[in-house]
Amino acid sequence: MTTGQDRAAQPEVGPQDEERLPTIAEQMADQLGGWRGLVESSIPVVVFVLANIIGELKPAVIASVSVAVLIAGLRLAQRRPIRHAVNGLFGVGIGAAIAWRTGDERDFYLPGILYGIGYGIALLISAAIRQPLVGWIWSVLVAKGRSEWRDDPKLVRVFTQLTVLWGVVWLAKVGVQAGLYLAHQDTALGVARLALGYPPYALLLLITVWTVRRVTRESQPTPLPGA
Repeated sequence: MTTGQDRAAQPEVGPQDEERLPTIAEQMADQLGGWRGLVESSIPVVVFVLANIIGELKPAVIASVSVAVLIAGLRLAQRRPIRHAVNGLFGVGIGAAIAWRTGDERDFYLPGILYGIGYGIALLISAAIRQPLVGWIWSVLVAKGRSEWRDDPKLVRVFTQLTVLWGVVWLAKVGVQAGLYLAHQDTALGVARLALGYPPYALLLLITVWTVRRVTRESQPTPLPGA
């Protein structure tokens, strides 16, 4: 039988104990797929760039798509998460299909450029109408569908600022690639695709996770002594 004294000695379990917020490292690893995800998502593009320099367009397309399929199949066989591999395969597949049809190697990167422009514009529009896209993405990926941040003016302001930051960086990154695309700098475009791919994304993700966690922690009421 548990006495009142025994119950008092037991620590109270609150909502924060039941649902521990992932650490910054855990959230970064989940969104980026870890170092393996970073490497695997870059391999098909590297293969395409190198094969296109050494040989012709169609062998480069076949090689890049084959590598992307192999990576996805290997992950599936190992029963590892294939979300990042499938995303990479989808992007490589569309670019490869367009380049194969047009016969122009720079079109391999066209879907990524168009996607980046659309994503950057969508981010800025969502911030302008006070529905910051970064906040809603945070609700889905981190907050398990909860959107309490909408009731906190400070968090709304923070998510709006972060959304503007994401939009500006995204459009700047895509602008460099679009300039190389229009200048027919195919090899430089491939290098830019790799260099401006995950590094800016990882930095933006780190800034977002750190900022939101800091603001959320500051917004929580300080427990009274002895409570």
